[in-house]
Amino acid sequence: MAGFKIVTDSTADLPKDYIEQNQLGVMVLPYIVEGVSYGIDKEMDVKDFYNKMRGGMMPTTSQVNPESAREYLEGYLEESREILVMSFSSGLSGTYNSACVAAQEIMAERDDCKIIVVDTLCASLGEGLLVHKAVELRKQGKSLEETAEWVESHKLNLVHVFTVDDLFNLHRGGRVSKATAIVGTLASIKPLLHVDNEGHLIAVGKVRGRKKSLHSLVDMMEQRIGSYRDKNDCFFISHGDSQEDAEYVRDLVRERFGIESCIINYVGPTIGAHSGPGTIALFFLGDYR
Repeated sequence: MAGFKIVTDSTADLPKDYIEQNQLGVMVLPYIVEGVSYGIDKEMDVKDFYNKMRGGMMPTTSQVNPESAREYLEGYLEESREILVMSFSSGLSGTYNSACVAAQEIMAERDDCKIIVVDTLCASLGEGLLVHKAVELRKQGKSLEETAEWVESHKLNLVHVFTVDDLFNLHRGGRVSKATAIVGTLASIKPLLHVDNEGHLIAVGKVRGRKKSLHSLVDMMEQRIGSYRDKNDCFFISHGDSQEDAEYVRDLVRERFGIESCIINYVGPTIGAHSGPGTIALFFLGDYR
């Protein structure tokens, strides 16, 4: 490993083996299910999590606070005196601010370390794909500063397009009205959403029917990929316990764009608590979000 540590958080939804192979640090955002806190000391099986949501369970989540962020960073400083923190979008969580406070406090007290905190303005495997790009730059021998500069310069090229299967989870998060959720569900309306330049979840369209919504994600990729069409050597897909649909979208992307390398993983409980079962999200580099 090169001379700096890359730290992200659990909302990046990267597979555990990828995290281990690339020696990534992870700050965990806890989630609460039926009064029990998970994420730090114990995990809930992700399929059980989504099954409970299907049964009506409403989980809650919390951010990493400055004290916890400091504990994480001080621990990782034992491995490397240089750290690149790639944080969950500030448009969706206060975790970025907590990491900034912790980093500033640590560097004010000691002069033997350097911590750069980047607000990725990304979520789920969109954040994960940006982390992957940083990992590749580190493998190429790029410095902490060079890698951070590339991430800052390209994070708004990290495109997130996704659809959800249940409008009621979006209603809970304040994204749609209750009336829209009821009518849309009865009419099998599937919203199309993205993450904007401020890191917020924004609805950008709607279609009728699940299959059409999956094809629409690939159509949205066609619209946004632009000059990056030949620069994407991989793409990522996350899902809310919908592996078959994720593989269907993967195959559509491979057929249309010829990009073979793909990581598919669950939308973890922290984000899944708000997006719900059936979410399918596609991530790639493009001209605009």
